Amino acid sequence: MGGEGREIGVCGIACSECPARAATIADDDGLRARTAEEWSRAYGADLVPGDINCTGCVAPGAKFSHCLECGVRLCGTGRGLANCAGCQDYESCGTLREFHAMVPQAKQVLDSLRAGV
Repeated sequence: MGGEGREIGVCGIACSECPARAATIADDDGLRARTAEEWSRAYGADLVPGDINCTGCVAPGAKFSHCLECGVRLCGTGRGLANCAGCQDYESCGTLREFHAMVPQAKQVLDSLRAGV
């Protein structure tokens, strides 16, 4: 679970498992459409297939609109971190704590990286 073979975002989400990244890498318009529909329902957003483009959190290239404005990503990349697991403020970061309350599996990934698992 330490992230070997997976691209881990700054927050701990596995970008390599994200349908937006998969659709972008494969240039799969069907997956873009399904993801836009699913995320629109799940997050009360108004997404269209053209919104579903991302190469991953720290990889060069396109970013999903939320990822462009994500406070966790902006802080981590601003500090030159690949992800928050190596941040000296990991335990005390309120922004990260709020995010992980919504996405606890991302916290598990970062905790594993911190533990060297």
